[in-house]
Amino acid sequence: MKNFNKIILAAAGIITVMAGCKKYEQFPVDKVTINYVFDKKDSLGTNAQMFLYGIYASLQNGHSRIGGDYLDAASDDAISSAAGASNEVTVLSTAAYNSYTVPTDENLWAYYYAGIRKANEFVNNIDVVPVMAQYNGYSMKYVWKGEARFLRALYYFELVKRYGGVPLLGNKVFTITDDVSLPRNSFADCIKYIVSECDAIKDTLMTAPLSNPNADYHRPTKGAAMALKAKVLLYAASPLFNGQNIDASNPVTGYTDFSADRWVQAAAAEKAVMDLNVYSLLPSFKDVFLTQNSSENIFIRQTDNSSSIETTNGPIGFTGAVGKGQTSPTQQLVDAFPMKNGLPITDPASGYNPDNPYASRDPRLTYTVLYNGTRWLNSDLQLFEGGISKPNGSLQQTKTGYYMRKFMGNFENTNAYAAHVIDWQILRYADVVLGYAEALNESAGATTDVYNAVISIRKRAGIDVGTVNYGLKPGMTKDEMRAIIQNERRLEMAFEENRYFDIRRWKIAGTVMNQPQKGMSIVKIGSSLTYNVVNALTTKFESPKMYLYPIPYDEVLKNPNMKQNPGW
Repeated sequence: MKNFNKIILAAAGIITVMAGCKKYEQFPVDKVTINYVFDKKDSLGTNAQMFLYGIYASLQNGHSRIGGDYLDAASDDAISSAAGASNEVTVLSTAAYNSYTVPTDENLWAYYYAGIRKANEFVNNIDVVPVMAQYNGYSMKYVWKGEARFLRALYYFELVKRYGGVPLLGNKVFTITDDVSLPRNSFADCIKYIVSECDAIKDTLMTAPLSNPNADYHRPTKGAAMALKAKVLLYAASPLFNGQNIDASNPVTGYTDFSADRWVQAAAAEKAVMDLNVYSLLPSFKDVFLTQNSSENIFIRQTDNSSSIETTNGPIGFTGAVGKGQTSPTQQLVDAFPMKNGLPITDPASGYNPDNPYASRDPRLTYTVLYNGTRWLNSDLQLFEGGISKPNGSLQQTKTGYYMRKFMGNFENTNAYAAHVIDWQILRYADVVLGYAEALNESAGATTDVYNAVISIRKRAGIDVGTVNYGLKPGMTKDEMRAIIQNERRLEMAFEENRYFDIRRWKIAGTVMNQPQKGMSIVKIGSSLTYNVVNALTTKFESPKMYLYPIPYDEVLKNPNMKQNPGW
């Protein structure tokens, strides 16, 4: 497997190495220009490829990305176990920021524009490099060019879902003498541009399954371009931008009209990915995050194998297996998992027992959350008050009675952690299936195809078929199915930086974040346990302004044409 992290580091240093001022350098430092990167004599394209890897370096690794926390710890799925209110995710979840003080790791305006600039430099210059290596009979440089455009489209999407419409640069690389006081393009223009880029490049990229996955696993493929297009259209069709624009007549904050056809387009784009017939759900939900080159991976950020997720988020209380329990899943997330029969725990027919709340639940609960009694490191977790993994006192530990389990290795019956795959999933097939179900339900209602898509996710999860369709009531209305699909996304995609944005695009953040996030306090007396739901953190969401981030204050200050988002 190619060590992609080392390649990225090498790419970041290439200009420095080339420009190093030493007696034996071929070219003086003031003579090193972009012509030496995009070299007309470099038939291997070595320097150009290293520059391309520098564009990949702008991909975010979502593991503990926000000041050591997962972004979803700023949603209703989790809170940070770190002390105080100043950690970044708590600042986000308690509305303690303004246009000056958006937490550093989510203040990504300049970060993504730097990646876009690199992509533009590559697109504008790669044609002169006579790369001899070929793919499908064409120079490999055309694949590389498509990859740069894919990354650029992805970076624009990351901006648009946070800010709304942003300035579109095309292929322009601005210099210090240029007028850069650009206005924001409309939201509609941004979506149209990203979609058109995905359409234009999809047939120039590699195709899955890759013929040499060990070397090319990190590369975007035709399927990745199509999946990105589908996700962009899904967001664009969603209430936040389509029909419930926070500033109804403002074209930069969303569409100024509602169109049901946007859901139709999103459904068609998701179905097109499915119809490639090269992706499929893995048999085991847990294996998705521990398996490279799998049929469920569409686009990933590759990282070195590690046990860093366990050491950062694993439960405390184990000798020789360091864990600091950084992420505390909420009771709301735990309660969202149905029983193994597929029925919600609120259904009297589900069999849920509040005195034994984790028994016979959706198997994804066990693979997502560590709860009291869970097998871990050759023991059963003690998460009752005063237990080994919840001793209370000043030591950092769970604030909700739960620890995060997702992404971790199979350490139920071992004594120590070991390195394993921790690639960050940016696009995966389950997201496509759920996106298709959502868009089709919104455009056509709860059709058989909608049912089948949701059933495929539940079946893979390990929910029993039962007497009715894996717990799905027949004949559901569009509203009933919408609630099911939104909950399935929450369970399937927990901690993958989807919930944080889903509650915004669905316009429900004002409801779910303006209430306390809850946990479970378990009291053990003798051999009996008493379960008590408690408030763990009071969160806040200022609606409607916080549905979009503020444009960074310094961008508005230096650019008279840069309009701020409403309320900021």
